[in-house]
Amino acid sequence: MIYIVYSNPANKRQYCIQYKVKSMSYRAFLMLLIGAGVGACDQPARVSLKLDPARQQAILARGLDLKQLESGFAVYEKYCQSCHGKDGKGQPGDWRVKRENGLYPPPPLDDSAHAWHHATPVLRKAIEEGSPPDMGDMPPWKNKLTDREIDDVIAYIKSLWSDEVYKHWLEIEMQSRS
Repeated sequence: MIYIVYSNPANKRQYCIQYKVKSMSYRAFLMLLIGAGVGACDQPARVSLKLDPARQQAILARGLDLKQLESGFAVYEKYCQSCHGKDGKGQPGDWRVKRENGLYPPPPLDDSAHAWHHATPVLRKAIEEGSPPDMGDMPPWKNKLTDREIDDVIAYIKSLWSDEVYKHWLEIEMQSRS
């Protein structure tokens, strides 16, 4: 009899799998096979945020958490990148010109557009509620992303801004709190 116990960090539960195996060689093979599968199945897909040392220092100086950025990057890559582009650089064309359907295309989220003109609550509301119907076609994410995922992706978006833009955004953020 082989017992395999593993934990799933997503739901914080432990699981025990029980197998009856007769031959030793088959038992060893089965343990190797199951161990590899179990080891992979309870881990979320790993996405790596690659930062050069200078950018990492700048991000740390802003008080942003690297683990939160990793998570935000994973959320961005899964849900946002297809519309807002790799590294928030947007899609080809001018995001300020309406498309044939009468709606604006998704804007870049880096320095080149307007995301940094908005305080965190405004960014959160835009993600939660999506675009106004007559402006764009971003869907609401409130019931698809957790509050933490939204916070993480906002932190990741802030990490895309240059130091100069981040300083301007910080002024906007502080004014919104007063």
